[in-house]
Formats: sequence, structure tokens, C-alpha cells
Amino acid sequence: QVQLVESGGGLVQAGGSLRLSCAASGNIFSITAMGWYRQAPGKQRELVAVITNGGSTNYADSVKGRFSISRDNAKNTVYLQMNSLKPEDTAVYYCNADCVQRLTRFNSWGQGTQVTVSS
Repeated sequence: QVQLVESGGGLVQAGGSLRLSCAASGNIFSITAMGWYRQAPGKQRELVAVITNGGSTNYADSVKGRFSISRDNAKNTVYLQMNSLKPEDTAVYYCNADCVQRLTRFNSWGQGTQVTVSS
């Protein structure tokens, strides 16, 4: 059982920055990777960034060079630094954890945090 709580969303103007945080609790030792997804109104949820326990990262093409995912294992927290924000980045951002326990793989999701970028 893993619980995820996001924070850091808000309203910013285009070109501004935000840092999202996701704190994990529970059986954090089952986590193998964590990532950020986002969902805009009327659109499907899409992967934004992912980081594995080994430190490998991947980003959606739309955010490469602007967003950066990182982690602090001591705090059981992952971050998404978002720079040069654009109105099209407006969405609810969700934290995700990929977990393995007793050879069973499952995902945990946070409640989401709203990011709104004004033009």
C-alpha cells in the first residue's frame, strides 16, 4: 500500500515556473519508478516525465528542455520543476508510482494538483 500526495500547483503567467512535489508514504520500498502525468479538460491523461529507482529519466517531447524530474529518497519525495510554462501546460498533474510486491506489479496515484498557466 502506497499513498501519494501532490502539492505545489497553482496559477502562473506564461513564462513562469512552478515546482510540484509528490510525497510517498506506506510501503515505499515497493516503488520501482515514479512519474508525473497530466490531464487537460477533454483530453486523455498523458505521461509528462518518469524517473526510475536507478535514476533514468524520460520526458514527453512537449516538455523536454523545460521540465525536470528529480527525487529525494531520504524524503520519499519526487519533484517536477516546470520552467518556461505555456498555456498549453494547463492541466491537472498526477503523481504515479510503479510498484512491485510479491512479484505483483501495480500503480498508485495521487489525487492531482491543478496547474493553470495564463496567457
